Amino acid sequence: MLREWRRKRLQRRVEPGDGRPLQPFRWWHLVSGRKLFRLQLHGHEGGEVAYAVDVRHWGRQGGEDGALAHLYRDGRHHARSRLPAAFPVEGGTIEVVLSDFGLRRLHYLPDGGAEQQLVPDPGSAAGRRVRLEREHPLLNRWIGVVSVVLLVVGIGLNVLQLPDHLSAIPPLAEHLARFESPIHLPLWLNIGLGAGAVLASVDRALRLRYHWLLDGIANN
Repeated sequence: MLREWRRKRLQRRVEPGDGRPLQPFRWWHLVSGRKLFRLQLHGHEGGEVAYAVDVRHWGRQGGEDGALAHLYRDGRHHARSRLPAAFPVEGGTIEVVLSDFGLRRLHYLPDGGAEQQLVPDPGSAAGRRVRLEREHPLLNRWIGVVSVVLLVVGIGLNVLQLPDHLSAIPPLAEHLARFESPIHLPLWLNIGLGAGAVLASVDRALRLRYHWLLDGIANN
């Protein structure tokens, strides 16, 4: 019930589109942070309807600053919304949720049945990641394992070092005994593990993988 209330609240933020054509995905959009996903649905009159969700992370778009999601219907701008977004479409809703490293969710939720992840444009970063997964399944499996390991190690180090940092705060130090972390890593290793955790989070975001513990802590 709470999720349904939240979805309806987000749907009220959706604004109508201006009918402009969908811009093709270009290679330089990889740098700009653009994300483009597609979905085919059965229309009310029996034909196929092609939807596309265009997500822009940065810049000024349509008079607004920040991240926006644009919904295109059969190649024309149909609606837009600030993120997180919930677009009502035939037979359900398209949900778009960002994380600090990319997309957390971009799924079609039918009124009845299982949710469906939208398909990334082949030229986008997520589309290239899907192609790697399809053409090199073993490499993809190892990348996935390494990503999880890096995040787990990063979380473990944060947990061990957090009491040390908290006990060094003057107001707390007056009332708490100083906690010494059992692990003291050199600066270069801390930086390397941090960079690895960021890359792991980016890879998981490209595959729309999200876990409240692994990715939630990494995003904060």
